[in-house]
Amino acid sequence: MTPRPPSSGPDPKKTAEEESAPRKAVNEAAPESAGTGTTVSGNAARKKAAARKPVAKKAPAKKTAADGTAAKTAGGGKAAAKTATAKKAPAKKSAGAAKAVAAKAPAGKSPAGTTATEQGTALREAPVAAGLGFEDRERLLAGTHHDPHSVLGAHPVPGGIAVRVFRPHALAVTVLAGELRAELRHDGDGFFSGLLPLAEVPAYRLLVAYGGTSLETEDPYRFLPTLGDLDLHLIGEGRHEQLWQALGAHPTTHQGVPGTRFAVWAPNARGVRVAGGFNFWDGAGHPMRSLGATGVWEVFLPGIGAGELYKFEITRPDGSRTFRADPLARRTEVPPATSSVVHASDYTWGDDEWLARRADVPAHEAPLSVYEVHLPSWRPGLTYRQLADQLPAYVKDLGFTHVELMPVAEHPFGGSWGYQVTGFYAPTARLGEPDDFKYLVDRLHQAGIGVLMDWVPAHFPRDDWALAEFDGRPLYEHSDPLRAAHPDWGTLEFDFGRREVRNFLVANAVYWCEEFHIDGLRVDAVASMLYLDYSREPGRWTPNEHGGRENLDAVAFLQEMNATVYRRVPGVVTVAEESTAWDGVTRATHHKGPSGFGGLGFGLKWNMGWMHDSLGYMSHDPVHRKYHHHEMTFSMVYAYSENYVLPISHDEVVHGKKSLVSKMPGDWWQQRANERAYLGFMWAHPGKQLLFMGQEFAQGAEWSEERGPDWWLLDPQYGAAADHRGVLDLVRDLNTVYRDTPALWQRDTHPAGFAWVVGDAAEDDVLAFLRYDADGAPLLSVSNFAPVVRPGYRLGVPDDVPAWHEVLNTDATRYGGGGVTGPGPVKPEPHGCHGRPASIRLTLPPLATVWLRPA
Repeated sequence: MTPRPPSSGPDPKKTAEEESAPRKAVNEAAPESAGTGTTVSGNAARKKAAARKPVAKKAPAKKTAADGTAAKTAGGGKAAAKTATAKKAPAKKSAGAAKAVAAKAPAGKSPAGTTATEQGTALREAPVAAGLGFEDRERLLAGTHHDPHSVLGAHPVPGGIAVRVFRPHALAVTVLAGELRAELRHDGDGFFSGLLPLAEVPAYRLLVAYGGTSLETEDPYRFLPTLGDLDLHLIGEGRHEQLWQALGAHPTTHQGVPGTRFAVWAPNARGVRVAGGFNFWDGAGHPMRSLGATGVWEVFLPGIGAGELYKFEITRPDGSRTFRADPLARRTEVPPATSSVVHASDYTWGDDEWLARRADVPAHEAPLSVYEVHLPSWRPGLTYRQLADQLPAYVKDLGFTHVELMPVAEHPFGGSWGYQVTGFYAPTARLGEPDDFKYLVDRLHQAGIGVLMDWVPAHFPRDDWALAEFDGRPLYEHSDPLRAAHPDWGTLEFDFGRREVRNFLVANAVYWCEEFHIDGLRVDAVASMLYLDYSREPGRWTPNEHGGRENLDAVAFLQEMNATVYRRVPGVVTVAEESTAWDGVTRATHHKGPSGFGGLGFGLKWNMGWMHDSLGYMSHDPVHRKYHHHEMTFSMVYAYSENYVLPISHDEVVHGKKSLVSKMPGDWWQQRANERAYLGFMWAHPGKQLLFMGQEFAQGAEWSEERGPDWWLLDPQYGAAADHRGVLDLVRDLNTVYRDTPALWQRDTHPAGFAWVVGDAAEDDVLAFLRYDADGAPLLSVSNFAPVVRPGYRLGVPDDVPAWHEVLNTDATRYGGGGVTGPGPVKPEPHGCHGRPASIRLTLPPLATVWLRPA
């Protein structure tokens, strides 16, 4: 679950005056190189152009060369259009040869030496042959042009090839095409144009002169779209299961030229431009084109490669502008900086063996004991690659089958522990680059350890450089404020009814499994998604179309997500953190239950009821436990209604709830004995196990993301280190015996795998039950939660087992216990007990759990 502290995004909201302030020059008003989320609004270019408008009445508009129509120059098409070629162009005798290739004029002057105001008048009355029309100029300056490629670049027109370039702050632009070297006329405001005396559009480059330097480059507006019809169709349908391969920033070679293609979904935007370190955070010269009704904007920028910082400069419906991080960025800057980073992976995986056998056994029929980890604080200061040198070895030594990583996706506020995500497709940059995270996952797999990851599709923070009102209107969030605002965490809920938003999230689930080889997703806060009235007072929520409280859109999303992930990535498991009695969380999506809903399709569900009940029981003084005995037995009433995980998670050891050992009553010896007995009971109970870091060695303090586990407790020089190492040794042995005993995991979801021996001994604080594997081989678990030794305690057992012997006793001295153990085999007596034909007599150690198997 998401902790209470809200996100503290780095950028406050702009005032109305700031929103309407004119854009300054690039070196004055560009956002910081870190792209810290500055919201840029106002429309200086539009105001500037408006200031130049003459008082005279506007002449009827004429079509420009962009429309394929010949246009006249302001000077009548004579001397004002002199050819200015550095190298002689091939001789051609035609009408076009008599015309100028390009006009040469000082910056800020028109070809005929007119002023900018006169030039604006001329553009409205009689556009220059190769130049842009007034409306196109205005829209490009304002950042509201939906198709810059139709007017910029090279286009055939009567008389030749018109070349138009928009390069703000450039002093001169020259076209280089083979032997042809043509300097374009400066039309003002960063626009350059010229007419090449050619019959076809040539392969060309641009030589752009700035103050004191020149840059030879490709023209971004000579390239075809990088997205095909199939991509656009799937995006429009909300069915692009590999959306990250279409949207975002991708280094590639397009039409033989290396560069990066940018694409973003912003259907409400009036215009979108790319800004980054490569253009000094002024996106004016890099407008994107709209690709039809899909709402996708796209541009290919040659020469841009991996490692470049960027954001999308979006012109909102009201004309204001905002800089936004890429929702599908696969890499980000290190917070609190907020820019997206162009990323290209070159990682080579080495986990083929792991992946090949991952799908051999379903998760609910396999051993699964999970070590939950908050990566930034497990060993504070370590990177992904440094963690890869320590974490796999530690987890393997303790015998856990899996790790569960608290959210890895990028988030601005560390105090959210990763549960308020802004970069859903990017591993947090705090610990390294995406390929470094792949290396960590790879090393865990090579050590035989599966990787589960917390995934947060329920909500997102309101940071104004991220998803909130991304293109000026509610987009990823619901348009109804009552549906959008999350009442508990000050965040926004996703609009699960919008197909593009569902696509964004479903593809994101697939992305982590396919690109990072994640073995499972633990989906956070599922209950908050399922109910329209979740944490909402009467009158603050709207019923569904049937008058009910169920969020039908969220149900459909979860079903689609689960079905897609299981179909595409064999062997993965999805786990729901769902705290209610919703019917069919782990039922197949095509099987309807009593409520009429199909199952949600999860593989496993957190058993929050067992967690709260059992921890409540353990927190009572043993003298009072007999009054709460049902809290330890009630879970078996519903144990087979879902496929369960038994979680002792991070949520249970923070915010004043105390660490696991500190929840226990009594003195220090009794606290540790209670924790050991509880862990023994937990590992034997039907369901998979999850334990949060630090609890494996009885850390006394609550967890803090700022300092992590208290590893010093295990330092041999610390006087009580042996006490903590004893609990650590027990966890290791629990996992070892667990993995070697199919009775403890093979039939977790089948009633035939469990049988009570004694579940009603409340006065004794004793619980005993049998677990069976698929072949009927049993394991007997006996827990004594009283602080007294119980000698000769009789328990009924099957009569077909000749003898039993202890395989684990949490009171062993090596664990820090009192050493009340059974040294040899125990033979059944033909004395019926607990409804069974035979029985054994055991000496039960105090505050301890004992496991016995057939000798």
